[in-house]
Amino acid sequence: MPRLLFAAMVLGGFCSLHAAQMKDEPSSRAVHGAVTNSSGGTVEGAVVQLKDTKSLEIRSFITQAGGAYRFSGLNGGIEYELRATFQGSNSPSKRLSVFDSRKDPRIDLKLKK
Repeated sequence: MPRLLFAAMVLGGFCSLHAAQMKDEPSSRAVHGAVTNSSGGTVEGAVVQLKDTKSLEIRSFITQAGGAYRFSGLNGGIEYELRATFQGSNSPSKRLSVFDSRKDPRIDLKLKK
């Protein structure tokens, strides 16, 4: 019985430590939107780049039907820059700020020549 009690105490300690660590980590979030051309039509096949402004890591997504894109698993404590490219056209960069508390904000990108 003492071994069982010891095991329960150790497991309880690990659970408490994990909960404390989770509390200190910024929450995970996502961002989604659509890419449109200069006429307002959606663009399938555009490349959307998401840049982590802290590590400078870049993730890419190729838009689907309706120009849709989505990135998930983002750190709520880091700012990101988004931009799109398609056949020589680019969108202006848009920023996903750490001050934006929404869990899944929509940021649309419009291509310009």
